[in-house]
Amino acid sequence: MATVNEFYTDIAFHPGETLAEKLEELKMGPKEFAIRTGKPEKTIIAIIKGDSSITPEMAVLFESVLKIPASFWIKRQFSFDEYKAREKRALVIEEAKDWAKYFPIADMVKCGWLNAKTKAEEKVAELFHFFGVSSPDAWKDYFFNQQLKVAFRISLAHTKEPYAISAWIRQGEIQASHLQCGEYSEAKFKKALKEIKTIMATQPNDFFEQLQQICLACGVKVVYTPCIKKAPLSGATRWIDDNPLIQLTGRYKQNDRFWFTFFHEAGHILLHGKKDIFLEDIEYSDADLEKEAQANEFAVEWTFSKEQEEEVLNAIPLTIKSIQEFAKKFNTHPAMIIGRFHKKELLHYSKGRDFFVKLDFSDN
Repeated sequence: MATVNEFYTDIAFHPGETLAEKLEELKMGPKEFAIRTGKPEKTIIAIIKGDSSITPEMAVLFESVLKIPASFWIKRQFSFDEYKAREKRALVIEEAKDWAKYFPIADMVKCGWLNAKTKAEEKVAELFHFFGVSSPDAWKDYFFNQQLKVAFRISLAHTKEPYAISAWIRQGEIQASHLQCGEYSEAKFKKALKEIKTIMATQPNDFFEQLQQICLACGVKVVYTPCIKKAPLSGATRWIDDNPLIQLTGRYKQNDRFWFTFFHEAGHILLHGKKDIFLEDIEYSDADLEKEAQANEFAVEWTFSKEQEEEVLNAIPLTIKSIQEFAKKFNTHPAMIIGRFHKKELLHYSKGRDFFVKLDFSDN
């Protein structure tokens, strides 16, 4: 992630010092200069002492009296004002060093979210740039104090690792901002799920690219954001502006887990409101357990329904070959059936493991 490189002077002088030198050169006192410019003498004295600024209007007046271009005074004042502002900024950064220690910066650098820095002040500046905030208080207002309730209705203050989770969430926002899509269409998205289910069943190498493009055509953004330390999420769903965003981690790098999570998040989009954010695999007090259960049922229905499960179990004996045949019949992947049976201890954990596809997100 690139940052803007700019040059800032280490020191700047108030233009009042230059004004004092010029008046001395002209042997003109503050009172005379005040009369010539039509400004109060106390204003001129305040400028000379560095207690007041030269405005553009004053700079034009000074130009007539001193024969020095107005742009000179304006630039001098601007440079000084910026210098003083950056002094204050440096203090904010200094005070934010302890705040920065709560973030898994090493993991964020490894993932390419932050540039590697050695100095504590530089790490703070990187975090501010990443989150798009000017201070720890601004970060807290967004993620803790729910200042933006419409777009972000939970408070991460109620999670165990709010700093790492906020970083993961923010990265998803950044990724989503790079994707272009049209208006969200619920009808198109519902229809697209059938095509997506076929991708799940066939598991092509470019499955994620296909999934992403199909969803974008429906106005749904899907991004892959790897897990980072202290943020062990499988996925999340929320609305950004008028488009839903599904953020997936591929946490277990296994196709059955990935697809169940995707359809779970799709369920949140189709079943629940725009004001909620859903975070999977972590505990937070604002979690709506009923909605989570509904999203789970939605995912079950699309990946390997309860009726289909009963049909498979009634076909005795249960063999890997029969599971393959049922997977083809149901247009699902054998791993979806095997994974369910492993979880329910209906099939020994060692059986059917060859059908689990290890996912590679290195290009995403």
